[in-house]
Amino acid sequence: MKDIVNPVTLVDQSFYLIVGFSFVFLFAITLVMIWFVIRYRRSKHKTPSDIRGNWLLETVWIILPTVIALSMFASGWQSYTGLRDVPEGAIEVEVIAQSFSWLIYYENDKEVENEIVVPVNTPIKLNITSDDVIHSLFIPAFRVKVDAVNGIYTYAWFLPEKEGEYFFQCTEFCGTGHADMTGVVRVVSLDVYEKWLEEDE
Repeated sequence: MKDIVNPVTLVDQSFYLIVGFSFVFLFAITLVMIWFVIRYRRSKHKTPSDIRGNWLLETVWIILPTVIALSMFASGWQSYTGLRDVPEGAIEVEVIAQSFSWLIYYENDKEVENEIVVPVNTPIKLNITSDDVIHSLFIPAFRVKVDAVNGIYTYAWFLPEKEGEYFFQCTEFCGTGHADMTGVVRVVSLDVYEKWLEEDE
């Protein structure tokens, strides 16, 4: 499992790249704007310069935004495919949304409600659907957000690298009990997970 790249890392890298470019250009454009206001103010340049036909300037402002846009796309595509390519050996868990709770089923037919228990450092694949209206499973800690649609199975996966409890919720308004449609991902050691899996509810 050591060679698995956690999709959280890829999503965060893409986010930091986009935010980083945004701050750099905000700072750079602001400085250039201030410099232009001072350097080319009307009192010193009564007749404005004509920059049409400046091939160097036109080349730069075509190539630079293209390179930036392509780098953002490449980073975003890498994070997207990271979220979709499930590693071999992932534990599969069925997640069925209903108004207004989450039903969780394990491979041995164990059923729980509003709680996903998983072993640490093991890839987890969630097979997601809905019993009624459209819901949306959102687990912020693992960058998972997937719609649950009646009659359609979709999936998401994550790699929990630290034991603990992680909040999840429905983020698609699904009725009067929407705000109560929450749950917790409980990440435990493999031994604790195996014992829990065999326990009778």
